[in-house]
Amino acid sequence: MGHIQQNVSSAGYFDGNVQLETATHTLFVDAFLQNNRLDHVTQVMGYHPAYLDHFLRTQHFILRGDGPLPYDYRHYIAIMASGRHQCNYLIALQKQEFLLQGGAHTWLKGLDYIPQKLRNLYDINKILAHQPWLLNKSHIEKLTKGKDSWSLAEVVHAIVILTHFHSLCSFVFSCGVNQEVDQIGAHTYPASDGGTNATAICVDPSNINISKSQPKDIPISNRKDWKYSSNLSPPSPTEPEVGITTLMQRMKTLSEHNEECTPVELTKRFENVESQSAELGAVGAEPQEAPADICVFVEDPSFIYHDFAKRHDDDIVTFRVQDYSWDDHGYSLVNRLYNDVGNLLDDKFKTAYNLTYYTMGGRTDVDTSRFRRAIWNYIQCLLGIRHDDYNYGEINQLLERTLKTFIKSACCYPERVTKKDYDRVLREFKHSEKVHVNLMVLEARMQAELLYALRTVNRYMTN
Repeated sequence: MGHIQQNVSSAGYFDGNVQLETATHTLFVDAFLQNNRLDHVTQVMGYHPAYLDHFLRTQHFILRGDGPLPYDYRHYIAIMASGRHQCNYLIALQKQEFLLQGGAHTWLKGLDYIPQKLRNLYDINKILAHQPWLLNKSHIEKLTKGKDSWSLAEVVHAIVILTHFHSLCSFVFSCGVNQEVDQIGAHTYPASDGGTNATAICVDPSNINISKSQPKDIPISNRKDWKYSSNLSPPSPTEPEVGITTLMQRMKTLSEHNEECTPVELTKRFENVESQSAELGAVGAEPQEAPADICVFVEDPSFIYHDFAKRHDDDIVTFRVQDYSWDDHGYSLVNRLYNDVGNLLDDKFKTAYNLTYYTMGGRTDVDTSRFRRAIWNYIQCLLGIRHDDYNYGEINQLLERTLKTFIKSACCYPERVTKKDYDRVLREFKHSEKVHVNLMVLEARMQAELLYALRTVNRYMTN
């Protein structure tokens, strides 16, 4: 899905919504001027300019804005995070940024060549990426005491970068984003002269007007549009997908019959969804051993996601949002230790969660809030987080097995997800709507990792 190649000002990019086209175009120009490229992630997120604006602001702030960590450390931490999911796309981009910030070439040989201070971060990286419930005070203490110690502000900055890139790996794989034109492994297509050209966007900076009020069109190579490719994919051979009409009827029924449940019943329904999710496999086979150029950034590759419901330690209990929430606890703590980042993260979470155009497939005037909440809460359920006031029975009403499998894979095993998996799920939905589902995977996962990390930091500070 990395090959968006339609001119952003052409009719139909957002079903004729000129306001969205203009907003997206302006953001694309800004992103190009900041990064000297219009990367594929930005292009795919361009379906949702309100979200893209917050995403670009946040990413720019944590990598280039004020903060306690040196710039080369920031990009190397991004490489370490992306390595956990073998995401060569992000690793390659962050290697370039690392060198542009004056990073030492020798560090790119792998973890054996980096300062011990950075190396000490690796346990937290590994745990947050796959089993964040295992994080405890001793991990924070190990970083902040003794030689090569970190300040708490540095720890929180590093955690924000780690969680950002772990989650971004989920988005890259679940949307099928391809390598950039200047990356090894970039896709090519036959050119009219019999040669090959890369499938990435080609932008001539001389044609870009720096004025934000009247940006010129970004010239884009004329290629076969990926937008229609999902129509060519076969449906799941095992289970027919629930159609949008049925889904809308179920949402309507749930709205009309707001069921009252006792706390005991709500707990039972959460545990039921949790145990069912543990029976779901991941799409695709286990990936082969990572290429050598990725392996050098990975320690303990056998440490991967295990279902929270099957955890071995009975002392690790479900994370109840009522006890430690983003709104009441995490937001203020992260803002206190890393100035202003809480505001950016909060805007980004809320935009992804609340985003709606009141459409579903070809239908309009649809209240999608129940569907969106089911997706968000299911993602966090996979990571052992429970919202006490939510009836988890709605998840089984609104999310069918194939969608749950896709979401679980995108969140917990993103390296196994391919463009074919993207094509086979939510087949009646528009691409923009499927991208929105993947944005919720990104944000709900990031928020879950941050909740575990910030609760642990808070325990370390107060005990």
